[in-house]
Amino acid sequence: MGSTMSSRRRFTTGMVAAGLALVAATASAQKKDVEVGLIAPMTGPYARQGQVMKTAADLAIDTINKQGGVKSLGGAKLKLVVFDAGDSVEKAKNAAQRMVAEAPNLVAATGAYLSSFTLAVTEVTERAQLPVLTFSYSDLITSRGFRYVFQTSATGEQLAEGSLPALLDMAEKATGKRPKTIGIVMDNTAASVSFAKPIRTTQLAKLGLTLVVDETFTPPLANATPIVQKVRSQRPDVLILLPTVIGDSKLLLEKMNEFGLGKGRVPTISSGAAILDPDLKTNMNVEQLEGVMSVVAAWSTSAQKDITREFIQKTGEPWPTQHFVTTYGDIWIMHAALEAAGKADRAAVAAALRIMDLTTGAARFFPGGRVKFDASGRRESATLLIVQWQKAVPVTVYPPKEAMAEPLWPKR
Repeated sequence: MGSTMSSRRRFTTGMVAAGLALVAATASAQKKDVEVGLIAPMTGPYARQGQVMKTAADLAIDTINKQGGVKSLGGAKLKLVVFDAGDSVEKAKNAAQRMVAEAPNLVAATGAYLSSFTLAVTEVTERAQLPVLTFSYSDLITSRGFRYVFQTSATGEQLAEGSLPALLDMAEKATGKRPKTIGIVMDNTAASVSFAKPIRTTQLAKLGLTLVVDETFTPPLANATPIVQKVRSQRPDVLILLPTVIGDSKLLLEKMNEFGLGKGRVPTISSGAAILDPDLKTNMNVEQLEGVMSVVAAWSTSAQKDITREFIQKTGEPWPTQHFVTTYGDIWIMHAALEAAGKADRAAVAAALRIMDLTTGAARFFPGGRVKFDASGRRESATLLIVQWQKAVPVTVYPPKEAMAEPLWPKR
């Protein structure tokens, strides 16, 4: 009898110990680091932007982890895994293939900077059913029927259609005259093509504009002189200037000033952040930038003063760019999706992204103040910002509710 009772006690004790071990193992599994990815240029001519994106991801993850990590996963911490997209579409695609092969535990990723890179990368990640958040502009990104791509920016077409009427209104208000002629100088990357297409196909006729300069180049640009000579000969009322490489922005703007077209003599509007980068202030005469505008999907606004201060303090950079703001926000979107999903699983994260509807938290980093994706993966209510170089700093000037300063239309 005693022997039987002793056996029962040993059995019960063993069961309790096993149960405790299982609970401990479960808790340990719940708290295992959750891997999220960044695929962006870390080498080559776009490396600066990639490094800014990594800084943004690191800062967001550090803040999230200090605040308790993913609470629905027992306080699991986020861990960033970085892949170099390089300087070409082929390298970006190869990086995506490495990412899905070498990091099978990724639950989501953000990237890949240029729209042409993102188009190639998401062909790979879609097959792996890995959710990818991107601020790339091309309309093609979310018009392919993909289920695992989530575009947080307004598309190139939306940016062009929304910005040009606003810019013409600015011009008329400042000068009393509405622009009649327009020039387009652009590189042949996907984002520039996406922005320029609706201008050529619908906006010119709709807004009564005549296209007098239409030039396309392949980056990097070796010589800006022939292009700028055509701009000088035609003197459009407005110039749409669409480089995606910082070096090309510098070359074109310096040549325009050399030919007497800068400082508002030909009002110049770009798209994207290349023409707003701190490197331009460092490497060229900043007076040549005054008044230049760019249409972007995100920038520092009045709603982001706290993170702007943190960015400047921690990095020593003069201001956060579009790449910083959107990547920082993307990490917070991933965090919200993980909290909702309750497990570190890419299918569950994708499902949470599809039904997400945020108006606080991550939403404050995106114009329009809402994170909700439609069936194609585009963010509903995505709007644009117009940023202008004023006194050596690019500041948001449109729309008024997001603006940090009044727009200044250059006087000719």
